[in-house]
Amino acid sequence: MRKIILSMSVSLDGFIERPDRRIDWHLVDDELHRYFNEHLKGMGAFLSGRVTHELMAEFWPTADADPANAGPMAEFAGIWRDTPKIVFSRTLERADWNTTIMRDVVPEEIMALKAQPGGDLVLSGADLAAAFMAHDLIDEYRVYVHPVLIGRGKPLFPTTDATTALRLAGTRTFGNGVVLLHYRRAEDSATTG
Repeated sequence: MRKIILSMSVSLDGFIERPDRRIDWHLVDDELHRYFNEHLKGMGAFLSGRVTHELMAEFWPTADADPANAGPMAEFAGIWRDTPKIVFSRTLERADWNTTIMRDVVPEEIMALKAQPGGDLVLSGADLAAAFMAHDLIDEYRVYVHPVLIGRGKPLFPTTDATTALRLAGTRTFGNGVVLLHYRRAEDSATTG
C-alpha cells in the first residue's frame, strides 16, 4: 500500500511561512534541490491545498523555459508537470497540469488512493496536513528544518490534544545547514524504505 508522506520546510521555531506568507527565508540551494528532486520524482502524486497548488501552478509549469532556472530547478519543473496532482478545495472549479480536484479529506477516499498502484503520495501545506492528521492518515514525516528563527508565522503543526507516536527513520544534514528529520509512524517503524 502506498504511503502518505508529509514533506515540509520549517524554520527552527516551527513555522512554514511568515505572517505575510513569505518564505524568503528558505535555504534551497542546488544540493537541497537535487535531494528534493530525487525524493519527489518517484512519487505517485502531489497532494496539496488550493493555495499551495495555485502558487506552484503559477511558477513551475514553465520554469524550465527561463535560462535563469537551470539545473535542479529546471529538472523540478518537469517533475512537477509530469507528476499527478490532487488539490483539495471546496471552491476551485478547474485545475490544469495533470490535476484532480477533491473537495474534502474523506478517510475512505484517501485509503482508496493509497490502495492504488504506483508511488507514494507526498503531502504539503499546514492546513491540509492538519486535516490528514485529524484523520490519522499520515504515514511518514519529512521535516526540513532551516537554520533560521522567524519569530512568528504559520506553524506547521496545529495545537491538538492527540498524541502521535513516531520513530526516527533517519536524518541528513545539508551543506547549507538544513537538517532533514525523517519519522515514521511508530507502528510502521519495522518497515524499511
